[in-house]
Amino acid sequence: MSKIILVTGTSTGLGISIAVQAAQAGNTVYATMRNLDKRGLLDKAAEQAGVSLNVLPLDVQDAASIDAAVSQIIAVHGRIDVLVNNAGQGFVRTVEQAPEQDIARVTDINYMGVVRTIKAVIPHMRKARAGHIVNITSVGGLVGQPFNEIYCAAKFAVEGLTEAMAAYLTPAFGIHFSAVEPGGIQSEFSATVLRQVEETGGMLDDEYLPILQTYISGAQSRMGADAYQTADQVAEVVMGVIASSKPPLRLRTSDWAEELTRFKTAADPDGLKQQEMVVSRFLADL
Repeated sequence: MSKIILVTGTSTGLGISIAVQAAQAGNTVYATMRNLDKRGLLDKAAEQAGVSLNVLPLDVQDAASIDAAVSQIIAVHGRIDVLVNNAGQGFVRTVEQAPEQDIARVTDINYMGVVRTIKAVIPHMRKARAGHIVNITSVGGLVGQPFNEIYCAAKFAVEGLTEAMAAYLTPAFGIHFSAVEPGGIQSEFSATVLRQVEETGGMLDDEYLPILQTYISGAQSRMGADAYQTADQVAEVVMGVIASSKPPLRLRTSDWAEELTRFKTAADPDGLKQQEMVVSRFLADL
């Protein structure tokens, strides 16, 4: 059955691939982004794929913007079946070096943006007693990585949010939650993270510099290896999660991601055992 799917962060990369593949699968897709002036790549991808997308403005940092987009979709269709929280921003900087306003911005986009969009769609999904919220997190939401502590902390928060909401909204209202955890995505490291380093002061000449250079050199050397997938490959995993009748609570998108996170995920790869235990422990009579 065709689904009404809302995707955030569709001006580049993974968001474009998710929106296009969801439309190719026969769904009605609302592709959203903060600034519609940046829709050129999305429009080109949709044209090449031969699909039609509904494009709306949605700024995950602005609750009114989110509510307006959700209300427009509800007015037309009466429901939203799937929300894909894809909008996000990488950030490479130590806590010691990072200005507080940068920390607040990255946390707001990567965590509070997810909270705001979920808050907007949950009433409609609860009324329908159905829905699926897919949060694009990261292996950085399971394993802390050098110089990524601010980004990782936000993604850890999204993982906790996903687990906690699934513990009661799934059994009570039939609303499923999934955290999709990619490793690296080709082109996005050089295109965004390195640019962000330069835009926030560059590589500072201090005691962290040789360590940061080692980290960046290693990341770049893995660009052609299995650590980095294409956006289309990650989107294919997302499509499988959306199509599942019993979606996973969490899912890595590559063998490399599985290997990196194995000490935390080996006993319960999809998170459903943990979810069942939490429900039985806290909501046994539900």
